[in-house]
Amino acid sequence: MLIRRFAVTSALMVSLIAGVTWSQTGSSDDAVLARVAEFHGAAGIFAVAGYRIGVRALHDLGESRGSFDLDATHYSPLKVQWSCIADGVQAATGVSIGKLNLHLVEASPDHLETVIWDKHSGKRLYFHIQPDFLKKYLDTPYNRQASAAREVLSLPDVAIFTVKESDGER
Repeated sequence: MLIRRFAVTSALMVSLIAGVTWSQTGSSDDAVLARVAEFHGAAGIFAVAGYRIGVRALHDLGESRGSFDLDATHYSPLKVQWSCIADGVQAATGVSIGKLNLHLVEASPDHLETVIWDKHSGKRLYFHIQPDFLKKYLDTPYNRQASAAREVLSLPDVAIFTVKESDGER
């Protein structure tokens, strides 16, 4: 069971990197939404976007969920939607405030950024939500959150965020 789950997760991550949509990977959307809801309280749009960021970070950094080598800092307004991204990152990667490897820093919407780094290798990933994603999904009414979050699962990464890599401090 564990080996099968790892194979599905690996195939999912490789497919997402290649631009294949989430639903084409065979992964259960319901399982992903349930994991996000477990950490966030609901599977909202921006928490799901954060989950997608976290999955991409695990793949690009070659790390496993729960690794103590991971550290994440989310820069955003201290307002719902913007900060929800951090909960999605937590759901995907296992970073947490309690383990002191998840940080939320107040920033303006113009400086929205999630930085995830591997403390062992020094490799850092800088994630920025796409402007078109924000235009489409910001302030989505509550009664549309569930269907829109499911829609976000079907988007390729490039429709949600950009990612840049660095081997150290900027």
